[in-house]
Amino acid sequence: MQFNRFADLVQQGQLKGKRVFIRADLNVPQDDAGNITEDTRIRASVPAIRQALDAGAAVMVTSHLGRPTEGAFKPEDTLAPIAERLSALLGQKVELKQNWVDGVDVAPGQVVLLENCRVNPGEKKNSDELAQKMARLCDVYVNDAFGTAHRAEATTHGIAKYAPVACAGPLLTAELDALGRALHQPARPLVAIVAGSKVSTKLTILKTLAEKVDNLIVGGGIANTFMLAAGLKIGKSLAEPDLVDGAKDIIAMMSQRGASVPIPVDVVCAREFAASAAATVKDVADVTDDDMILDIGPKTAAMLAEQIASAGTVVWNGPVGVFEFDQFGEGTKTLAMAIAKSKAFSIAGGGDTLAAIAKYDIAEKIGYISTGGGAFLEFLEGKTLPAVDILQQRAADKS
Repeated sequence: MQFNRFADLVQQGQLKGKRVFIRADLNVPQDDAGNITEDTRIRASVPAIRQALDAGAAVMVTSHLGRPTEGAFKPEDTLAPIAERLSALLGQKVELKQNWVDGVDVAPGQVVLLENCRVNPGEKKNSDELAQKMARLCDVYVNDAFGTAHRAEATTHGIAKYAPVACAGPLLTAELDALGRALHQPARPLVAIVAGSKVSTKLTILKTLAEKVDNLIVGGGIANTFMLAAGLKIGKSLAEPDLVDGAKDIIAMMSQRGASVPIPVDVVCAREFAASAAATVKDVADVTDDDMILDIGPKTAAMLAEQIASAGTVVWNGPVGVFEFDQFGEGTKTLAMAIAKSKAFSIAGGGDTLAAIAKYDIAEKIGYISTGGGAFLEFLEGKTLPAVDILQQRAADKS
């Protein structure tokens, strides 16, 4: 993937005295009083800001927070708590600027935080007029917000069209390099784990991956639908019978390529969906009409762990069982530990996946953890991410 990289501008000494506009993702959780409850995204944004400051730039940073109404600023929309946390992390004052679209005072070596960008009328509709105004504020535009890369908005797409220089920051660069390595230049075998409650929300991803991967491991309600497609009974388990034909198509597509969708050979069942439910391991042939499948069984988990152990690349999106309940978490734990031990390059993304990684304490053993959510899924689907596409266009124009 060809795009201009912020790191190259820093290395070439092109930022001294320049006005740098950074679109970060500072959309952090807060309690009812507005206090930040988890600051990972803020800490992750610091390297780009620090590099720009150290290079002698005048730095402007903005982000969205929550779901504000354009043109109707409310106190709960403010980035004030973010400015305070950034000041502490950077060791220097970060002033919050209101009504900044028509001009910002900022000196080299100084950093200011521009109030919630989604309050500006035209932001979400990617207004050209707004984008041009913002582009005039800076010499260099830096997109460092992979989490919003699937949205064409004025601060993620429009401004990149008009800024004198448009580039990807360190966070965005790392995401794109990792995703590109996993999907476009993978070490083989390439194993993908796609799990979740519904096939319908991930059918496009499954079809895209079916053309690329060597093993497509499915879990959760998705696996139940594939079990139906294989002619197995699933009792009263969550599934989508109307998508059985789609599952059959994917199995056939994989088979024609000599690849596979491993179907569970045993499962963990319960009579009810509850934290207190008793877990029973059964071969798939023994599932009864009143069973609810809530995890893959130990034989299936061991079989899949072997595939992961011999993989060159692993892409992981979703737990394979109801891992929040320990009695239905062994399948996810077994696969998580197999990924952690594997020599394969691994990339993981999605909220539930990140929760499983945290639960089993394997973050340091995953090759790359994507913070993108929707952007991660759309990349897996093979979709063009608007914020990335415009950076590629700008790089192509320059060359």
